[in-house]
Amino acid sequence: MSSLEMLALLEMAQGRPLIHGQELRGQERDQAFSRRESLRLAGRWLIGFGKRSLLVLALLALWEVVPRLGLADPAFLPPFSDVIAAGWQLAQSGELYDDVAASLLRALSGFLISVVFIVPLGLAVGWYARLGDLLNQIIEVCRNTAPLALLPVFILLLGIGELSKITMVIYSCAWPLLLNTIAAVKQVDPLLVKSARTMGASPQQLFRKVILPAALPTIFVGVRLASASAMLVLVASEMVGAKAGLGYLIIYSQYSFLIPQMYFGILGITVIGLTFNAVLEALERRLMRWKAAV
Repeated sequence: MSSLEMLALLEMAQGRPLIHGQELRGQERDQAFSRRESLRLAGRWLIGFGKRSLLVLALLALWEVVPRLGLADPAFLPPFSDVIAAGWQLAQSGELYDDVAASLLRALSGFLISVVFIVPLGLAVGWYARLGDLLNQIIEVCRNTAPLALLPVFILLLGIGELSKITMVIYSCAWPLLLNTIAAVKQVDPLLVKSARTMGASPQQLFRKVILPAALPTIFVGVRLASASAMLVLVASEMVGAKAGLGYLIIYSQYSFLIPQMYFGILGITVIGLTFNAVLEALERRLMRWKAAV
């Protein structure tokens, strides 16, 4: 008998577990604890989500019950379950994916282009007073011109293709982005700027370490407002001249009296808007981890 086998027999005789067995049981305990912790966190999240969404769930339940009780005409306000069933049929046919993909491509393209170009412009206008004085009048004129009023102009100049729709989204996103970015730079505490200059910060360091971090919260307000404007204008432009997209789905369903599909298109736009907002909130929290929670 080997020495290892003798050691094992002695440990068993003394009522002590093997070291290998101890490790296995320790691993099992850790795994069980991890599973319990995951379930506990998931349960807390579900409870919190239920509390936050209580009013929304109540409205959806009311939407389901009111037509079935005859309090509203089901032809014009179908039950919520019928709307979901219509959406499932659209998904099975593949039409829903084409419409969602078309709307997402237009909205994301216009939104990202506007963020890339308008946010730096807003930083420059807010920081350089002379540039702000030069552009102030044209900014006021353009921002007070409703994007939907310019829709026929964009279609005449750019056609009814993708370019006119993406340009409309860029135009609608530009003004909340620009105005909030300018305001963000102008609202930076002058004492912070003075202190940085006193300590010998270069213009690049001043911008990177002081101006941009202090302006980010207000800039993100503009970014979130711009995302909402993007969806609003996109849907309107798709209703006028498009062969695909959620706006097209809504207006086509209305003309064809496919009312459940029409409501599902509206719900789809709402879900996309909420998803955009959730992504932007997560990005904001990540970029501003230094900011104290309120």
